[in-house]
Amino acid sequence: MKKKYYFTYDEWRFIVYALNNLQSSLIAEGRYTDTVDETLCKFMSAKTKRIKAA
Repeated sequence: MKKKYYFTYDEWRFIVYALNNLQSSLIAEGRYTDTVDETLCKFMSAKTKRIKAA
């Protein structure tokens, strides 16, 4: 059974930013980015969960 994870917008934004930086550094080193590309695509389509501010 697959677990579903929901991220707040800030968590989602942080993860996408970190993956993008990792992808850029791998490109600069001349290494393959296939795994990072796939993971980045999954996170770009991931759902975010809204939280009510108290």
